Amino acid sequence: MAKLKLGTIDDDRPIKLTVELPAAVHRDLIAYAEALGRETGQPTIEPTKLIAPMLARFIASDRAFAKARKVRSPAQSPSNVVSSMPSTEQG
Repeated sequence: MAKLKLGTIDDDRPIKLTVELPAAVHRDLIAYAEALGRETGQPTIEPTKLIAPMLARFIASDRAFAKARKVRSPAQSPSNVVSSMPSTEQG
């Protein structure tokens, strides 16, 4: 069997989203989770845990997005957006 694109799934602090998927995509996620579990030796993986790493992998491999991200000005970078958020401190 060919090596799957995803490796072990890290248990990271999640942000909750509600997403509607076509039934066929959900079935594919279930099948992928089973295959990944067999390949990595992990116990049964919840299919919803695959969505974030799959999206991250997709975004990381999108060359046009990477190029567009580099073209963006530093003022628009995600790290600057977080640092420019108003402080919750009372002063």
